[in-house]
Amino acid sequence: MADTDHAFQPPARLRGLASWQANKVSTLGARLTAQRMPLSARADFAVLAALEEYGALSQAEIGRRLGLDRNDVSGILNRLESDRQVDRQADPANRRRNLVTVTAAGRRHLEELQQHADAVQAELLAGLDTAERRQLQSLLAKLLDSHKPQPA
Repeated sequence: MADTDHAFQPPARLRGLASWQANKVSTLGARLTAQRMPLSARADFAVLAALEEYGALSQAEIGRRLGLDRNDVSGILNRLESDRQVDRQADPANRRRNLVTVTAAGRRHLEELQQHADAVQAELLAGLDTAERRQLQSLLAKLLDSHKPQPA
């Protein structure tokens, strides 16, 4: 490290905190993601991924799974529905609610968004080899699993 780089180093006490490090990596990941995916694309990615993985969900269920306000979910779904990426149908078990499903166009859009997400991950984790990436993801999952789920 050059002497000029050292002048901009945070104190070792901070650098030694896993929470500080995780926050810095999170900030870096958010910046890299924002460069490749506008906010609406990130919301689309989350909703489409949830529908792909869990199948038909109500608007309220989508919000709970993703930690999103139901009004925000409504706006996202309106946009996705206008682009024919999701479909809303009345729930046969409860006609007062709609079930949302992903369409073929939504699956294609999700795959495009996944490519952007993968590129961000590759850039973010460029300093790690494949085994280290797997180890990091495993350790992060273990850490997250050891705590009560928090809203997104």
